[in-house]
Amino acid sequence: MTDDATPGGPASREGAASHDDAAQALIAQSAERRAKSRRRGITIAAVAIAAVAVIAVVVALLIPRGGNENKLVVGATPVPHAEVLEVVKPILAEQGIELEIVVFQDFIQPNAQLVSGQLDANYYQYLPFLDNFNAENGADLVPTVPVHIEPFGAFSEKFASLDEVADGSRIAIPNDPVNAGRALTLLEQEGLITLAKPGDPSSTVNDVVGNPRNLDIVELEGAQLARSVDQVDVAFVFANYALDVGLDPLSAIFTDKGNPLYAEYLVTRPELVDDPRIVALGEALNSEAVRQFILEEYQGSIDVAF
Repeated sequence: MTDDATPGGPASREGAASHDDAAQALIAQSAERRAKSRRRGITIAAVAIAAVAVIAVVVALLIPRGGNENKLVVGATPVPHAEVLEVVKPILAEQGIELEIVVFQDFIQPNAQLVSGQLDANYYQYLPFLDNFNAENGADLVPTVPVHIEPFGAFSEKFASLDEVADGSRIAIPNDPVNAGRALTLLEQEGLITLAKPGDPSSTVNDVVGNPRNLDIVELEGAQLARSVDQVDVAFVFANYALDVGLDPLSAIFTDKGNPLYAEYLVTRPELVDDPRIVALGEALNSEAVRQFILEEYQGSIDVAF
């Protein structure tokens, strides 16, 4: 056997590079797609993204990941997702399954790398976000089991409640379509703004038709929101990012805590839904051990969804 065929040799490195190139191409195409869809809806970009995804999946299926059929590679954001996965790692090990956890700091790469075949599953998102990703990218990622529900709260160092929010206050919300809509509908629910379609979670800042307090609504990347609380008047922050920076989710001045629409799911590709490794992971994530970990570790900051 030549060096080209050995692990770490040129062929191996080329295989890994092809994975990375495919994932990066999908991420770039997805970003372009989101920008265009806000202006004129579905475009040819979706076709291009779908083509990249198909090619990436084919490449991933043709290139083995080291020959360990019992290995399961799962993407997650740090808190609480990766921490919950650490709880189930020994449970899976008892069944002969090696769980590798890949931690991400953003909301795009975990889905992009799942489509490309670099991941077997991911655990970090709720159904409206997944549905939006599939629609924008021509993907068909599948939810399996719900695990927990994260509150989405408004945090402020200046105001004790949303009722106190002053005229001209700067409000930071997520910059992705689904989560921006979630924040805007919460603002509407509290009577701070009016949307063109009341209660529509797909609303954008362009759909704000009533803003009696002249709020300055700015959009920031999800991971930046928790670190912007002292830089804006109000910031809408996900519980996972709040926990990650030591911000108590229960200190939010307003939250939609416990909404089952936003349960976080284990997600995989269609061909892996019935894979024994995925089934075992789903059962472990819905086990009593995970229930007790969530209740004891997070003390009500997040809710069990099963």
